[in-house]
Amino acid sequence: MKRILSLFAIVVLALPCHAQQMLEAPQPLPGNVTLSLDEYNRLLALANRPGKKTDAPPVPYVLKHADLKFHVVNDGVIGSIQFDGEPLEAHAAKVPLASGMTVFDARHGAKPLPLLLENGIHTAILPGDSEFAVSLDAGLPLSIETGRASFSLPVPSAGNVRITLTVPGERTNVQLNHGIITHRASVNGNTEIEATLVPGQTASVWWNTREVVAPAVPREVRFLSEVKSLISVAESDLQVAALVDLNVLQGEADQFSVPVPEGFEVTAVNGASLESSEVQNGVLLLKIAGHGAATHQFLISLERPLHDANAAAPILAFKGAQRETGEILVEGQGTLELTAKESGGLKRLDIKEVNPYLRALSRYSLQAAFRYHRQPAESPALALEWTRFPDSSVLAAIAERATVTTLVTSEGKSLTEVKLTIKNQAQPFLKVELPAGATILTAEVAGEKVKPVQGADGNRVPLLRTGFRPAGAYTVSFVFLHSGAPFAKKGDSDISLPKMDVPINVLEWELFLPDRFKVRAFTGDAMSASLLPAEYQLYSDGLTRGGIGTGYGSGVAGGVVSGLPENGRNTMALMSLAPGVALAQGQLGGYVFDPTGAAIPNAHLQIQNLATGASWSAISTADGSWRIIGLPSGRYQVTATASGFKNTVLNLSYDAANPHAYRVGLNVGATSDSVTFEASAMEMNTEWSTIPSKDKKHKKELPAAPPPPPTASANVFNLQQRVAGVLPVAVDVPRAGTSYRFIRPLVVNEETKLNFTYKSK
Repeated sequence: MKRILSLFAIVVLALPCHAQQMLEAPQPLPGNVTLSLDEYNRLLALANRPGKKTDAPPVPYVLKHADLKFHVVNDGVIGSIQFDGEPLEAHAAKVPLASGMTVFDARHGAKPLPLLLENGIHTAILPGDSEFAVSLDAGLPLSIETGRASFSLPVPSAGNVRITLTVPGERTNVQLNHGIITHRASVNGNTEIEATLVPGQTASVWWNTREVVAPAVPREVRFLSEVKSLISVAESDLQVAALVDLNVLQGEADQFSVPVPEGFEVTAVNGASLESSEVQNGVLLLKIAGHGAATHQFLISLERPLHDANAAAPILAFKGAQRETGEILVEGQGTLELTAKESGGLKRLDIKEVNPYLRALSRYSLQAAFRYHRQPAESPALALEWTRFPDSSVLAAIAERATVTTLVTSEGKSLTEVKLTIKNQAQPFLKVELPAGATILTAEVAGEKVKPVQGADGNRVPLLRTGFRPAGAYTVSFVFLHSGAPFAKKGDSDISLPKMDVPINVLEWELFLPDRFKVRAFTGDAMSASLLPAEYQLYSDGLTRGGIGTGYGSGVAGGVVSGLPENGRNTMALMSLAPGVALAQGQLGGYVFDPTGAAIPNAHLQIQNLATGASWSAISTADGSWRIIGLPSGRYQVTATASGFKNTVLNLSYDAANPHAYRVGLNVGATSDSVTFEASAMEMNTEWSTIPSKDKKHKKELPAAPPPPPTASANVFNLQQRVAGVLPVAVDVPRAGTSYRFIRPLVVNEETKLNFTYKSK
């Protein structure tokens, strides 16, 4: 074992020594390199390889483009050729330039250039390593035959070749092959064409003519002018847009000139034939791009600032026009009253007769229009004066009617219900600025409750609710409570309605005060309804014959009962009124009577549109008549109630174009009982249709609670009823008192206030 260990130790120690000997290989002597024979031969082959030669260009030169300018003179075609090119070699190169034509002169830049004629080709020797520009003066023979002139043009072999050719005669029909004519115009009695030719081909050019004529002497330019001007009276400047039509009768016009009216600045000039425009010494110069056109159309825009409410409308006049006609259209920005005074041959015309292109330029409301034909002794003029009014914002909603009912307690508190008949386009909320100490209790949109919103600048009552899409007028209502001040034995008091940001056509306000106070000397923003003429009284006991809508107690007069129900039978009857009591379109009315045929006054009728939820109310008058106006066609429900009688509900289909009046009979009974009828099944012309009552025993029932005093409307009664168990607060509203009725037309976001003097009875 010891031997094995000793042998292992010797081997381990010997390995590093052997590795060191392998790493330290002998180095060659300095200056000597040892190569194999193959490597040596490869190095010799590389050393003897010839150097790479530079490739020569495929062609010794390049002709980039050639521009030819020729004109016909007598029986020849004379002009010049401009060559641009570049040699591709360092030494001089022979460059062939032209053939088939007579060369008069040649230049290389500004120096004369000698040419060689080799095989009919004019050749130039040009130095290398620099671009060259060579010009030749040359000519070609012109072949003239009967009615035809032509010549052949050998096209140089350049990358791009263009020619400009001038031929005698206006509007000469020049044709060519191996090329395309890109421009044609008449200039000073000659015809000028521009064309692109096919390089290396021979182009043939010809035109029809009897003879080559000398250029004609330019003739005097004669033209007709028609200017259609739109005058815009803006907020801060006067703007002019002129549509100009110029018809050239004689000559070749290269520019037109028109004086710029004093104080005006040219803001834009446009036109299909317009090359450029500039103002020189107060004259606008219109330079024409192409010559020979017979008609020219331009749109010229001018403006100047306004400092006063009057101005002279500018009328553009072109210099040298043989005849000047035009139209003037005046428009105004915003709301203004404009007066236009014409003179000097201006004739007023209907705006509908104005040129449609001129009307299409207008942006504001059109005020006046004129037409003129300028005569030598006349100078058309138009003086404008205007009065500007502030613009109003577009109404998103409007209240056709506001019905307000206020109950005042003995402690001075007031409970007010506001019903608005709204036409709404997009306004989501009604902003209400309540008096100090007032709080909104409840709100409804089309008969369904909604939640009022308190904003930083006031209360908000929703005008719309989820899923409700009004098709016409509908009802929005809210009730608010005002703490007020306690009444003394006598003194002065005031009460007010909040500001609402929806314009109100007519506001009707009924104020119900406790019976213990005697009130007099009302003053304020509203007037007593009794001051209105009889035909406009909203609270009268007779008919509402027109004017301001219907009110409490409005109804149908006349309508004598022409037959009674059978004695001893408890019946309810419904019939149409006689033809002599026909209603106007959009009106619904009728007559309320008891089983004996006597009229029932102060019966409350509630009319509701079943589709929109909009509702109307009326009170039967002393003769039992009632009427509602302004109803659209649709399905309605009419509920008739009276103290001591059963409620009656009628469902009817109403046609606003063919209205019917109805007579409704109420049966004796408790007001908690109700009977529902379908009016369409019982509607007749002049005969009775009776429905026997289900009450066979004819028992006498106790009357319900007594109705409100005759001076109070149904709105007061309804609000009294809502206090008990409906409103979220307890208010001791008066059950007996006196109603005072007021009206105020056109209320626009302002408070309505009443002051009165009172004394305790």
